[in-house]
Amino acid sequence: MEWLALSKLKNNWQSQIQSYYRRILLAFSQCDLCGNTTQQQTLICSACLADLPLFKQEIIQGDLLNWPAVNTSLPNIHFDHLFCLSPYLAPFNHWLSQYKYLGRFELASLFASLLAKQWQESHSATSVDLILSVPLHISKWQLRGYNQAHLIAKPFSQLLQLPYQGSALARIKKNSSQVGQTGKQRRNNLVNAFTLKQPLAEDVKHVLLIDDVLTTGSTASEISKLLKCTGVEKVTVVTVCLTLPKR
Repeated sequence: MEWLALSKLKNNWQSQIQSYYRRILLAFSQCDLCGNTTQQQTLICSACLADLPLFKQEIIQGDLLNWPAVNTSLPNIHFDHLFCLSPYLAPFNHWLSQYKYLGRFELASLFASLLAKQWQESHSATSVDLILSVPLHISKWQLRGYNQAHLIAKPFSQLLQLPYQGSALARIKKNSSQVGQTGKQRRNNLVNAFTLKQPLAEDVKHVLLIDDVLTTGSTASEISKLLKCTGVEKVTVVTVCLTLPKR
């Protein structure tokens, strides 16, 4: 009995020590950009946050398609609005590379929180019925082990308290990497590449489609075309970054 009491006391002591260190780690984290200590459980301090190259959502009314340079660079698209945090510039380009290829999954929460904050500030009265994420082909998912769009979409939907169906869309056509391909080549490769695994509710009219980066818009456009064939009336594409047009 004495041994049992000592064992419980030891476990309780270890639990308290672990809890103490967890509180310390939560209270003091380090800024990912400048290295300074922050007083919150964040990856970036307030000074570096203010310096991020975010789009001025108030100028474009929260829709990059209102910017003529972007609108004319995305021909033949089937989505209605485009909401992005930043151009594909530092530090976001470095963060996205680390996130996708080095397993820095904590960045998904940073992206989601920044997206949610910007969305709420520029779309406070916008009605959204459902959030979806761009899917990976099963072979790429098995190779990578995760879908980067899903990891952003899930906390984003929770922050906005909006419904999210992570498995509604599926990519059924396997393509080689689209890096370096023209918009026309990408569009041709993506024809009939996606399907709906489960029907959407009849009252779903406005969908937010989440991805990490938008380059030519071909993937988002093909999914938007599919969604509109099922009764969706409006698709807003939401991404962390946009590759700016060259002209």
